[in-house]
Amino acid sequence: MAAPVPNEQSASLARLVESAHIMQLSLFDLDHTLLPLDSDYEWARFLIGLGVIDGAHYEAENERLFRAYQDGTLDIDESLAFLLAPLAAHPLTQLQSWHAQFMAEVIRPAILPAATELVARHLERGDLCAVVTSTNEFVTAPIVREFGIQHLIATQLESAGDRFTGRARGTPSFRDGKVTRTEQWLAGMGHSFESFAESWCYSDSINDLPLLLRVTRPVATNPDPRLAATAAERGWQTLHLFK
Repeated sequence: MAAPVPNEQSASLARLVESAHIMQLSLFDLDHTLLPLDSDYEWARFLIGLGVIDGAHYEAENERLFRAYQDGTLDIDESLAFLLAPLAAHPLTQLQSWHAQFMAEVIRPAILPAATELVARHLERGDLCAVVTSTNEFVTAPIVREFGIQHLIATQLESAGDRFTGRARGTPSFRDGKVTRTEQWLAGMGHSFESFAESWCYSDSINDLPLLLRVTRPVATNPDPRLAATAAERGWQTLHLFK
């Protein structure tokens, strides 16, 4: 039997559906993906340099947690309890002043053209873009603005008055939590992953495997050894921004 000839109404509907899928979704990890450093780790080192926190103890613990993250063995609750404690010890106005100095001395010099150009390509073609990072929103929000990205999915912080409490709020944006938080964000705009003909995710870390598996175009970006091996096995694109 011959296929029916589509009428004008069905053709219009087809065009509408096609136009609804023109926008693509592009998700970026931050640390060691868009930045050639770990912003959480460097923020702690910056505070040590200011003499705000005890250097000897904090440096050793910070290093241990950083290695656990790289190995894919990090306990996120333990990590957050440690990393958020300095935020709870000072009023927000003081933290903001220190962060402005952190941006000027540590972050802006580390932002490289290859990363900004990658983001710009996705923004210029009209993609819905977000940074999805396990690092907390206080540390990362100003950094994400530097890249011109409007949306940030980060570990949220509990506050009381003009201070942080030192506790996270809601689901931490880590491993499977990145998928959960991204789905919640999309749902808030009336979208899902399936709303997009193509969805991209750029990450360096094996910890982001759940989110990489959720998109149609995973890109192992400056990948750690385990992610590099996974990308090779699955035939994923690999991108090196900082070489």
